[in-house]
Amino acid sequence: MGKITDSFILQNSYPIPCVGFGTWQTPNGDTAIQAVKTAIDAGYRHIDTAVVYGNEISIGQGIKASGIDREALFITSKLWNTERGYTKTLAAFEKTLTDLQLNYLDLYLIHWPASESKYFDWEQINLDTWRAMTELYKAGRIKAIGVSNFMPHHLKALLETEIAPMVNQIEFHPGHMQAETVAYCQSKNILVEAWSPLGTGRVLKNEMLQKIAAKYNKSTAQLCIRWCLQNNVLPLPKSITPARIIENSQVFDFVITDEDMELINRMPPFGASGKHPDQVDF
Repeated sequence: MGKITDSFILQNSYPIPCVGFGTWQTPNGDTAIQAVKTAIDAGYRHIDTAVVYGNEISIGQGIKASGIDREALFITSKLWNTERGYTKTLAAFEKTLTDLQLNYLDLYLIHWPASESKYFDWEQINLDTWRAMTELYKAGRIKAIGVSNFMPHHLKALLETEIAPMVNQIEFHPGHMQAETVAYCQSKNILVEAWSPLGTGRVLKNEMLQKIAAKYNKSTAQLCIRWCLQNNVLPLPKSITPARIIENSQVFDFVITDEDMELINRMPPFGASGKHPDQVDF
């Protein structure tokens, strides 16, 4: 990857820009509008949101205000947990499109799996949801479909369907690599995306990471974003600060050495959110 508009290629041959702009915790209203405009002006072409973030209307306004052709952008949203199931998924998708002022999505994800801890028929719920998303994909309303926060045991049933998941967006950052899930996805040609690639700021004060970043004259955030890319994981950094939005895009003029990659990959667990897909209560 040599620039922010370079792409990973999904299993259906659809390109996805290699760094996305995350919008989790970005307040609805002018803050979200301006953040999206700033990101697009800085060169981002991949915007990631979700209905539960409560900012889809403003994200759509920011996209429109950017003046960039829709076809030049890659827009992702996610289905929330209360809307799982075939009929609810179809309705939720239409509302998301309306709120974003779009006529198609580039990527639509199941935000969290239904799990055994909450549902005796958890696997069927996921399959019913996936059936609706598959129909929307086949109709051209979505260019790619996938999941978020799915572990291997959640993915297995979906992999036996007509259209396999193309993306799995998971928490991924130094100190929390989810190696088993990443290896499983990559073996199935499912692109892994990293939400919270900076550990929601928790990893940025780590002394070892700061020291490694300084070797490259880069910030710790830039190091973490570049580290994701070199692990073949697509990072989704989030900020509402213009200088940081720009800084987070400037990760293509250095390469982390194999030795430093190994040091980071072997870091002990730290900085995770604690949200386990089989234990969350939302």
